[in-house]
Amino acid sequence: MDYKTEKIIVFIFFMYINCFSQTDLLYDIDDKTNTEFTISAFKAHKIINNQSTKQSNKDELYLYVSHRFGTVKDGIRTLFGLDFANTKIELMYGLNDNIQIGISRESLKKIYSSSLKFKISEQSSNFPLNISNYTSFNYNSSGFFAQGQDVSFSERSLFFTQLLFSTALSEKFSVQISPSIAIRNYNDIIPLFENGEILFITYEQKENYTVSFGSRYKFNKRTSLNFEYNHYVNRLKISPYKDVLSIGVDIETGGHVFQLLFSNTQTIDDVSVLLDAEGDWSAGDFFFGFNILRVF
Repeated sequence: MDYKTEKIIVFIFFMYINCFSQTDLLYDIDDKTNTEFTISAFKAHKIINNQSTKQSNKDELYLYVSHRFGTVKDGIRTLFGLDFANTKIELMYGLNDNIQIGISRESLKKIYSSSLKFKISEQSSNFPLNISNYTSFNYNSSGFFAQGQDVSFSERSLFFTQLLFSTALSEKFSVQISPSIAIRNYNDIIPLFENGEILFITYEQKENYTVSFGSRYKFNKRTSLNFEYNHYVNRLKISPYKDVLSIGVDIETGGHVFQLLFSNTQTIDDVSVLLDAEGDWSAGDFFFGFNILRVF
């Protein structure tokens, strides 16, 4: 995705905010009563691929099952990607109303992770923002990782932390911005032929910075349209990967939230989902998937 395309997407996103944020939910509440209300900007723990400021309350256990199928562009030959699937299973438990812990495993890169989500503040009639911190430790156990090399535990480890700022701008429309940093202790080296000589280069780096934008527009009490755009701030120019653009629909059915989505990334782990988007929307190379969230 080139720089002009990125600017167009960001412009559309902020125009989208302006169109749907015409009523102030906080003022509406203050007009009705002096009692303080807390306000949830999102229904699910993830907007689409990214974390939202929603989290498990005390003693709540949530199961998150995510599937990402193969690229749609292969057409009927792979049933538009349904022949292939990447799966992530995650458990999230609330130690109290402010602290959530989680564990997960993703099948594509065989990544195990543990996570901590900490609620800093809640949006209310007296405060305009939900603020949380999400941090995870990720371990790549794949046998395909750095094939032929003796890699250490540290080199297989990835660290991720993110600040989440969200707000319900109206009764139907919510937005979120999330700066983050991902640290990789191993960067893949690839051969490059130049003037008959072999040069070994990398398109990855240790410290990686991203800024993510997300939104939710509620059609009714059970259905919403979600949007995400992740910008990789310091990506190297020779990187083959793209920024991530995702669109999804949330459907609430009793104790479940069912999310249908399209995205240009097939990976689901915290780091790769932001940094290593394989697909390109302009080439018709994107992926269908879904998330299922269930509370116990």
